[in-house]
Amino acid sequence: MKIHKEGLKMIPLMALLTGGLYAIFYWLIPVFIFQIILAIIAIIFMILVIRFFRNPDVITPPKDGVVYAPAEGKVVVIEKTYEGEYHKEDRIQVSIFMSPLNVHVNRSPIKGAIDFFKYHPGKFLVAWHPKSSTDNERTSVGFKAENGVTILMRQIAGAVARRIAFYPAVGDAVEQGSSVGFIRFGSRVDLFLPLDADIKVKIGDLTRGGETEVATLE
Repeated sequence: MKIHKEGLKMIPLMALLTGGLYAIFYWLIPVFIFQIILAIIAIIFMILVIRFFRNPDVITPPKDGVVYAPAEGKVVVIEKTYEGEYHKEDRIQVSIFMSPLNVHVNRSPIKGAIDFFKYHPGKFLVAWHPKSSTDNERTSVGFKAENGVTILMRQIAGAVARRIAFYPAVGDAVEQGSSVGFIRFGSRVDLFLPLDADIKVKIGDLTRGGETEVATLE
């Protein structure tokens, strides 16, 4: 299993902490059955941590005008809203919630360049909370396609997430489906699309980052 670079430091740290806690309880409670149960819990926990940082290979067929899902998860919002940070106009918002069991690699929804970036410190409301898009810790990233069409992607930290990573800088070129970021331990990604975008998903749909077609643009 391929591990994302965000996990290369976190996995050894979590293994060290888990091993330390196990050793403490092993010494404090010398009951064999308890030690066995504790060992099983520790192993399951580490398997989940390693699985969380998995980075599967994704093949994204390049398609002009297609917006791919930037993340794996569940579509929780499709609505018209005012986007006042980058476009400063009404947009169609499509939001994808990522549970801790989903792949947390964020991928470029279109081919183009990074046109805008801003980090916002904030709260850690649950990711599906209506105000999480504006109140939570988040990054706002503007993508500009080669034909001039722009979309905004917002990475939002959830109640458990405590680190948002975005790698390209303003001006960098990005390919459709390429890895551009990571959010740790449960989160949400919003897309703000033109009003004339043809939305291909519906509430409750499950998406795969870099593979699911979210919308087509004029």
